[in-house]
Amino acid sequence: MTPNDLAGGSGAPQPSAGATPPFDELIDAQGQVRPHWRSVIGAFAGMPPAELLARAARLDRAFADEGISTALPHEPGRLPEHLPWRCDPVPLPITADEWARLEAGLIQRAQVIEAVLEDLYGPQRLLAEGVLPPALVFANPNFLRACRFLPPGIRRMGFYAADLVRGADGAWRVLADRSNAAHGVGFARENRRMLARVMPEAFRGNQVRQLRPFFEAWEDFLRRQAPPGRGHPRLVILAGGAEDPFFVEHLFLARELTATLTEASDLSARGERLYLKTLRGLEPVDVVLRQNSGPASDPLELDPESQAGVPGLLQVVRAGGVALSNDPGAGLLESPAFAAYLDRAAQLLLGAPLALPSVETIWLGEPDARAAVLAAPGSFLLRPAFDGARPATWLAELSDAALAEVLARIAAEPGAYAASRALVPSGAPSVTDDGLAPKPVVLRCFLVGSANGGYQVMPGGLARVLDEAGRLAGGLPQRGISKDVWVLSQDGIEIVGPAPAPAPALMVRRQPADLPSRLIDNLFWLGRYVERLEEGARLLRAALARLMRAPMLPRDHAQLRALAHCMADAQLLDADAALAPPGSSALANALLDSCRADRPMLRLFADIERLASGVRDRITADMWAGLSTELGQARDIVRDACEGPDSLLAATAATIRFSTYISGMAAENMVRGGARLFLDLGRRIERASAVARDIAHALDAPPQRMESGLLLALELADSAITYRTRYLAALQPLPVLDLVLADPTNPRGLAFQFHAAAEALGEAAQDRNDPLVLEARMLGTLAAAAAAEIPPGQQGAAAAVRLPDMLRRIEARAAALSDAIGRRYFSHVAPQQQVGLGQGEVAAEQAA
Repeated sequence: MTPNDLAGGSGAPQPSAGATPPFDELIDAQGQVRPHWRSVIGAFAGMPPAELLARAARLDRAFADEGISTALPHEPGRLPEHLPWRCDPVPLPITADEWARLEAGLIQRAQVIEAVLEDLYGPQRLLAEGVLPPALVFANPNFLRACRFLPPGIRRMGFYAADLVRGADGAWRVLADRSNAAHGVGFARENRRMLARVMPEAFRGNQVRQLRPFFEAWEDFLRRQAPPGRGHPRLVILAGGAEDPFFVEHLFLARELTATLTEASDLSARGERLYLKTLRGLEPVDVVLRQNSGPASDPLELDPESQAGVPGLLQVVRAGGVALSNDPGAGLLESPAFAAYLDRAAQLLLGAPLALPSVETIWLGEPDARAAVLAAPGSFLLRPAFDGARPATWLAELSDAALAEVLARIAAEPGAYAASRALVPSGAPSVTDDGLAPKPVVLRCFLVGSANGGYQVMPGGLARVLDEAGRLAGGLPQRGISKDVWVLSQDGIEIVGPAPAPAPALMVRRQPADLPSRLIDNLFWLGRYVERLEEGARLLRAALARLMRAPMLPRDHAQLRALAHCMADAQLLDADAALAPPGSSALANALLDSCRADRPMLRLFADIERLASGVRDRITADMWAGLSTELGQARDIVRDACEGPDSLLAATAATIRFSTYISGMAAENMVRGGARLFLDLGRRIERASAVARDIAHALDAPPQRMESGLLLALELADSAITYRTRYLAALQPLPVLDLVLADPTNPRGLAFQFHAAAEALGEAAQDRNDPLVLEARMLGTLAAAAAAEIPPGQQGAAAAVRLPDMLRRIEARAAALSDAIGRRYFSHVAPQQQVGLGQGEVAAEQAA
């Protein structure tokens, strides 16, 4: 067992027999409801348990529908208890007077933490004068020596949080300091917003201080940290991407702080500047809000194994090219053992003791501390000395054998452990199956730096409800129940926001925004996968329609062969299934199998979910809610499609409706340019490839059977109604192929896709003669030329048999165009060769 192996007994301490009962947030010593609770609890007191549970379920549903509980699209059938984060409907109110005392104590504590960081990464007076033992610093993996050489004058900590518990005496104490990149502030903001929607009556009669000014002050602070001379500083948030368990919170922060959400691969350190890879190339970054682990920030100087950092970031910070908040070394003060010495450090550095003390903590590297734990182990929570993210272990819960083993480990390596006095948290009313019942709570408060060198406290916080397995200490878990924290304001209180920072006037701009390359890459492939999903649904529907006919006509057999080849190319069927006899049960079973778990259709849904979560910071909450609902419903129908042909037909219809929803959402809710541009570009490239490939298979037949191929081409291009409207019942090769290949007004036709792609590429490059634009135009010209080669009348059937080879060459050129787009805008790699043919070679291509 190592310090990080402490897993047993991580629940909150329970009061022992004869001990002082925990502090009751609701009821005072005389058995009366506390005055500041009366109006709050009045909104709930008259509700029967069933109504309370219904309100809690509504709150859960609101969180799920808006995607607050999870980064991926919500599954409509998901039970609320399976949501990672839930909000209890009953808030935790705090009076104005009590908050004022907490606020002052938190500000002083943040100043002490920052002063200790400045000292340990600077002159190290605390070590020289014996206030801190050297082993607590130099043996600590969170002490990053590379951070000692950062330039003086920068603020090492601009954001801080503290976990507080209220003891039986009613006093608040700090259980843990969060100086690295504390989580939960985004959830606190959303708790307030969603509770106001679901429980508006609880706010009546209460003056609750707002949270929005805190985020305005935070944004103002970050922008003021930019290096001198940056008129409109670019602010980015460095986080772990959609796979990060706190990705949803990172999305909230990006919106609240008007920042660009980035991953390490989006950024590049070059010379003395940090750059963001965007649609227009490299754009300079001025301020980075770090939301990843400190040691992972720069693999060049800190953790060489890290994939979440930017190589060379610290060197850019040293050169003054970018401001970084918080300093990667700030996590040093999250080590639990530092709490044992923080009061003495405050007296040395600030000349005053802590106004908001820590829970009594001792470092077992001191002989007296070890003796105290050995004398009364049941009175302590054991914690790793250097890892504040690990939960505490209540020694009183351990069996005799387990306790003996732990004590032996302490004796062998005492400096690796710290111990905190076991403290029973206060209880606050929470919704349970039987109504309201007290539950222990831990309060997390958040602070941000201010322009005068001080701190500003968010008037609220995140109260975490502890269940039987709840962790009293340690990092914020990925699952749990939280409460909105209400700071009740005094009458006449004046809320003052930050003064606007001086900045030059903004000029009007309407060109596409400087979007991160990773984002437009995700949008491009989101468009391609949505289109690929729709094409798969259309192919399955066409094949099923023929298999369900009784009896099948000879034309149906020919069309099924072509459809089987189309589906094999689209990877819906394997090669053997594509060669099965058209009317056989083997082909029908293969169609059903395409919708089973881990098969092509559901894999496409999974790809779309992944890409959609990666672009969530660029779509509105309403768009995300609609996307989540439509995607979840379509996916669930497809998941049940393997039951039979009828269910598979319903699945294809649901899939096509989902694709149509994406098209309408983009058309009506996304600005023409930027994000929508690449979403649409991906769809155009994918549809062009599919149309060229599918029509090539449809026409791959002798002239005497060309009619069935023409009918299939109209069906796959969704153009049958348009053809009948224009030409009544006559079916001839030239008008059919003109409609599906050359007509610039047909949104399902081949030439239309390349013309639309050329327009999008011209907007992206801001150059209508860009090589990629010229190549897209040329492919549209080739598509039109293919139809123009067909003579009128039925003689066109003989000429149509030559088109499949040309269409396959167009398909290959579309794939090359896609690769060139990726090199230009996503990976920023120079093209190895010119895309496409010269203008003088078009005739040769047509002749071929």
